[in-house]
Amino acid sequence: MLTPLRQGLPPLDPSAVSGAASCALPARLEAVRDARRFTRGTLGQWDMDERADDICLVVSELVTNALRHALPSPAPRGGEQNAPLRLHLMRWSARLVCAVRDPSDDGPVADGSEDFSAESGRGLFLVDSFSDGWGWHPLAGTLSGKVVWALFRLPSAPAGRA
Repeated sequence: MLTPLRQGLPPLDPSAVSGAASCALPARLEAVRDARRFTRGTLGQWDMDERADDICLVVSELVTNALRHALPSPAPRGGEQNAPLRLHLMRWSARLVCAVRDPSDDGPVADGSEDFSAESGRGLFLVDSFSDGWGWHPLAGTLSGKVVWALFRLPSAPAGRA
């Protein structure tokens, strides 16, 4: 999972990951709510509540985009083993990466022509606005599809705090 992410991110030492969590997401609208709930709970366990609103917004947009644009029609059904989407949260001391894996080989398109009065179509603009960077990479090996990620820089922990 980290290999394609490292291609587009600042150098990240996989052995320095201080926290990682992931969850399978079904091909249903409820997946957006489930992803936010999972993210908020994980950030709470990591004592990162101060960034939870921004990170949950970005996770919501990444999952919504995957549901709308990356799933075949009709979307595959099945249990967690066959869930078409997967959310990954990876934390380093100064960075957090949110990544959504989906089965599509097509990259996300941000054309810069967002209509800010529209009810939809602003997802990648919001991801770009609330994160410190984002990108995507096709998956290699036995996994097909892609991963779309967003990076958040974290404030340094005060002295004496882990």
